[in-house]
Amino acid sequence: MVWLVVVGAVVVVAIALIVIGIRSPDPADALQSRLADFSTREQPLTLEEIELSLPFSQRVLAPIIRTVAGRIAQFTPQQTQETTRRRLELAGNPNNWSAADFLAIRAVAAALLAAGGFVLVMFLKKPFIMQMVGLFGGAAAGYFLPDLYLTQLVGNRKDAITRELPDALDLLTICVEAGLGFDAALNKIVEKWENELSLEFGRVLHEIRLGKIRREALRDMAERIDVPDVTSFTASIIQADQLGVSIAKVLRIQADQMRVKRRQRAEEKAHQAPIKMIFPMVFLTFPSIYIVLLGPAGMILMETFY
Repeated sequence: MVWLVVVGAVVVVAIALIVIGIRSPDPADALQSRLADFSTREQPLTLEEIELSLPFSQRVLAPIIRTVAGRIAQFTPQQTQETTRRRLELAGNPNNWSAADFLAIRAVAAALLAAGGFVLVMFLKKPFIMQMVGLFGGAAAGYFLPDLYLTQLVGNRKDAITRELPDALDLLTICVEAGLGFDAALNKIVEKWENELSLEFGRVLHEIRLGKIRREALRDMAERIDVPDVTSFTASIIQADQLGVSIAKVLRIQADQMRVKRRQRAEEKAHQAPIKMIFPMVFLTFPSIYIVLLGPAGMILMETFY
C-alpha cells in the first residue's frame, strides 16, 4: 500500500508539472522580465543566477520534452509530422510547438495517465481486467486529449478570423478609398488591431518587405488560415492585381458580401437556437416541472390507494 501511494503521488505531481508547463508564460515575456531585472541590479547576474531565474517548466520540463521529441521524431513517419505541423499552423502555432514537441507531449501524457489509471484501479482493489481497463483507458485519454485540445484551438481561431474579417474589409475599403495603397491599408489594420487576422496581415507585410511577391504572400496567408472567406478575399485581390482592376471597387464588393454573409450566419444561428434548446428543456427543465406539478398529486394517490 505504501508504494502504491508513493507512485500515485508521483504521477499526480508529474501531471501537475505538465499542466504548469503548458500554461507557462510566453518566452518573450520571461526574457523581458529578466532584462528588466538585470537593468535594476547594480552588479550583473552570474550564469547560475540567470539559469535559476528561469521558470521550472523551462529548466526541467522543456529539456525533457525536447529529448523525448528528438527520439519520437526518429521513428515518426514524415507524413504524420507534416500533418501535425499543418494543424499546429492552423491553430496559430500555440506555445511555438513543433510537430515533434506536440507528438512528445501526447506520448508523455499517455504514459502518465496510463500509470495514473493503473495505480488508481489497483488502489481501489479492482480485478485484473479492470486494472488493464484503467491502464489502456488512461493511455488513450492521454494520447487523444492533446489532439482534442489542438482541434479546439483550430476551430476557435477560424471562428475568430471569420468574425473579424468583415470589419477588417470595411477598414481596408475606407483606407484605400481615402488614397492609401493596399499595403499601407494593411499596415493600418496591423497598427490599430491586435488579433489573429491582424497578425496574419502583419506577416504578409513582413514577407513582402523581405522580397516575396504580394500574390504569393496572400496565397500563403490563405493556406495558413484555411478559411473560405479569406480564400475568396485573397483570390479577388490577386485577380484584381493581375487584371489591373481597381482594388477599391473589389474591396467594396467584398466588404458588402462579407457583411451579408455575417448577417446570414447570425440568422442561421438564431434559427438553430430553438432546436438546440430542446435537449436541455426535455432532460433538465421538464423533469423538474413535472416533479413540482405532479409530485403532490402522486403523493395523494399513493396515500389514497395504499
